[in-house]
Amino acid sequence: MERMERTKAELPEGAGGTGGSGGARSAGGAGEAAGADTAGAAGSAGAVRDRAMTSFSPADEVKRRGVRRMKLTATGLLLFVALVYVLAEWASHRGAGAWAGYVSAAAEAGMVGALADWFAVTALFRHPLGIPIPHTAIIPKKKDQLGVSLGEFVGENFLSEAVVRQRLRAVGIGSRLGAWLAVPEHADRVTAELSAALRGALTVLRDSDVQAVVGEAITRRADAQEIAPGIGKMLDRVVSDGGHKRAVDLIVSRAHDWLILHGDSVMDAVQGGAPGWTPRFVDRKIGDRVYKELLRFVTEMRDMPAHPARGALDRFLTDFAADLQSDTETRARVERLKTEVLGRGEVQDLIASAWTAVRSMIVSAAEDERSELRLRVRASLLSLGARMASDAKVQAKVDGWVEGAAVYVVTTYRKEITSLITDTVAGWDAEHTTKKIEANIGRDLQFIRINGTVVGSLAGLLIYAVSRILGA
Repeated sequence: MERMERTKAELPEGAGGTGGSGGARSAGGAGEAAGADTAGAAGSAGAVRDRAMTSFSPADEVKRRGVRRMKLTATGLLLFVALVYVLAEWASHRGAGAWAGYVSAAAEAGMVGALADWFAVTALFRHPLGIPIPHTAIIPKKKDQLGVSLGEFVGENFLSEAVVRQRLRAVGIGSRLGAWLAVPEHADRVTAELSAALRGALTVLRDSDVQAVVGEAITRRADAQEIAPGIGKMLDRVVSDGGHKRAVDLIVSRAHDWLILHGDSVMDAVQGGAPGWTPRFVDRKIGDRVYKELLRFVTEMRDMPAHPARGALDRFLTDFAADLQSDTETRARVERLKTEVLGRGEVQDLIASAWTAVRSMIVSAAEDERSELRLRVRASLLSLGARMASDAKVQAKVDGWVEGAAVYVVTTYRKEITSLITDTVAGWDAEHTTKKIEANIGRDLQFIRINGTVVGSLAGLLIYAVSRILGA
């Protein structure tokens, strides 16, 4: 009894706030409730507390006020049972009836339960009464360890391959995504978002950078790849299929038309190349003869698919295709020609202008809601959504892709993800973290104090009653 009286007398002294700012900060739940008003006005301690409070959100402030109210309630209940105990003891010494013993036992046990739970709750956040008792102020001391444990818990129970696969498989992303995409409004939205992203990406990219990269990539790829064998195979296939004949027809037809229109030019060229000692009329006759023979040759070649010249051209192209594939000298000459062509500034300018034209075309198509590009994308999304919503195989493929990607991320970057938790907790201020946690769970913890008082009183009453019955 005397020990409990001393404990009861010590509690207000350590928690009342008259002992200075240190006592106000370190006191337990009962002390903080009794000294909150006086401690708030204490010089530098009040300034420190004000600065700490500025880091709390309005919602946190509401929770902190709720915790303070519950602390006052729990402390008030403790003081109430203490008063009941004193009055019951006084009545018992004054010769009151047996009821005083029952009330005294219940109140005494209630005080014990209240003080024990006050100590337990306070020890989570700070040293009770400011005394550095071992295994108290658990949260400030174990903050970093709690962060590591929380990170490990998340990694083992939320970021494991089995959990990720199970949750994603239960969601059925393939069917849900398909049903969502199959709605025209949703397909329009996705198309618009993709168009905006494409426009943004192409707008951010600098033409000079892209042109340099594309030009270098094309040049490097062309330099590394020998083109003669490929050209030879393609030419051999074209000749075998007769695909070159239309080109020959076009060339011969254009040559015939040119000769008809420029006969004088041909004769002048022949006469200009004749020796100076030949008579002019001889030069004219020779020029006229050459022109007529040339026109006859071109006309026959145009009109006769089996013309010998056409056959000779076929044989030449066939032999040239074979040389491109097997003749070392021919292949070397083609490679030298390729290098010379790629090195010319005109070719590089052509590559650069091609990118500019392609970019402008894509941006314009992305901006136009009725462009072929956006219409095709929208139609593809609707078709994909319909298939995903109805085809189990497609759903399984999509689910497999999503599961694989998610599993890869969580297995590859699990440490980085959990370290985000541990590093964040480690970077928190211990005092602020303690207050933050207390603001969120402190109200429920005060109910533990209240329950401890009530349950302790009932247990004390029961024990006292049993002891009286057995003693009788």
